[in-house]
Amino acid sequence: MSSDEHPYLRIADELRRRIAEGEWQIGDRLPSRAQLAEFYGVGPNVLQRAQERLITEGLLEGRAGSGTYVRVPAERRRMLRSRHLGLHGAAPFRPDIGESGPSGTWESQSYARTPASAEIATRLGIEPGESTVRTCYEFLIDGQPVQLAESWEPMAVTDGSPVLLPELGPLAGKGVVERMAAIGVTVDFAVESPRPARATQQQAHLLGISAGDLVTLVERTYFDLDGRAVETADIVIPDSRWEISYELPVERP
Repeated sequence: MSSDEHPYLRIADELRRRIAEGEWQIGDRLPSRAQLAEFYGVGPNVLQRAQERLITEGLLEGRAGSGTYVRVPAERRRMLRSRHLGLHGAAPFRPDIGESGPSGTWESQSYARTPASAEIATRLGIEPGESTVRTCYEFLIDGQPVQLAESWEPMAVTDGSPVLLPELGPLAGKGVVERMAAIGVTVDFAVESPRPARATQQQAHLLGISAGDLVTLVERTYFDLDGRAVETADIVIPDSRWEISYELPVERP
């Protein structure tokens, strides 16, 4: 794919160069789309595609009704994924921001008897179509969305128990480990698989970022003492806001 075959790539390169050379500083508004299209001798659609490419790269940001700006880098904070996940009443998937950090809350919605998709069934070790409890989370710090999560628990494990719905009942919000312990299931370990991804339109809307922005998708599954999966989740973390660190235990000789 060359800039000769796709003119918008040439325009994107030009805009990227002008920003790198300091013609537009961080926070500056670019000339209007019509002005830039006329300057480069291209149609507005070509110019729009060029800007959308730089928005996806995180170099520009569009502001509704205002224009396109050189993006201000967001403060990146540290999120600790710890061996203490799910213990001591911690909120599920809670970003570890330290005791002196701002206050965090979350909103959730659970859906019982959700048929497991083929992918979720494989992760949980059940048959496709078996019932799960699906819960969607939106995590907030000082009222601002910072992280999303979607979890699935096999109803065969929790059906008829007081912990069927993660955010209702006597152990609401206590996390998978503590909830499962209350019904005699001991969670032994978790497996996390992080990978880079791009925010979907819906994720971007909920997180207040742009569609296509880089996110980290963490696929996490809890297992009991028999190696049975008791919960699996997809956690979506905006890369521009969080640096993810893992705390790993060391076995002493």
